[in-house]
Amino acid sequence: MRIGLPKGSLQDSTVDLFRRAGYHIDVSSRGYYPTIDDPELSCVMFRAQEMSRYVEDGVVDLGITGHDWIIENGSDVHEVTELRYSKATSKPARWVLAVPDESEVTKPEDLAGGIIATELINTTRRYFEERNVDVKIEFSWGATEVKARLVDAIVDITETGSSLRANNLRIVDELLSSTTRLIANHQAWKDPRKRDKIDSLALLLRGAIGARQLVGLKMNVPRDKMQTILDMLPAEKSPTVNPLADEGWVAVEIIVEGRVERELVPRLHKAGATGIFSYPLNKVIH
Repeated sequence: MRIGLPKGSLQDSTVDLFRRAGYHIDVSSRGYYPTIDDPELSCVMFRAQEMSRYVEDGVVDLGITGHDWIIENGSDVHEVTELRYSKATSKPARWVLAVPDESEVTKPEDLAGGIIATELINTTRRYFEERNVDVKIEFSWGATEVKARLVDAIVDITETGSSLRANNLRIVDELLSSTTRLIANHQAWKDPRKRDKIDSLALLLRGAIGARQLVGLKMNVPRDKMQTILDMLPAEKSPTVNPLADEGWVAVEIIVEGRVERELVPRLHKAGATGIFSYPLNKVIH
């Protein structure tokens, strides 16, 4: 099977996600055909903006792109799974209508007769048509925030809002919320062999995403303190407890969120746990 990987802002985070899922992808500095250590897969890189078109047309069997570009392109593809990762955070990306702080615009209707700069042409056009607001929409070749003072408003993507604030821009409305998706060509999805491979890949990628904020935590606990320790532990289901050679001790192992670990470890140590160590996780399969 041929898989399309996003080139650009999602490239590094995608390669890292595959690494944590158990796949090694080697991307040359100028190449568009990365190698992957799975004989059943071959890779090609496209911009996320055009990925859904190539998947729909069968140029690749499956690909990774944002939900926003599936909507923008009107692509007829099978959405296999949501993959909540991005270049900056795990939050959904938002396409927002924004104006300079000093602008008098407070609602979309105030932009009637104005010019809107954006990369998301079709979605923006539908947004204003649904509100019966007549505007001129111009395509922006990047650095859209800079153009907010050259036109009447922009529609741009943001995760944290920091770039908008840095450019003294104010959000008027949100057009679309988007996360990354694994998508498949309909014919590939109907093929039992390919579908099984796609399902397996989706499971591993979701497991890698699920493990990002988690750590494994292991410790030795005196038997007479075990219940006290267990009562302190959050766990996905229940802690793993194994006897040690010394019958007075057990080994306890759990999975916790990283932010919980930093508060929990000092308490566990005070309660009698020793030999405490934590380790990163590549995948957590639910």
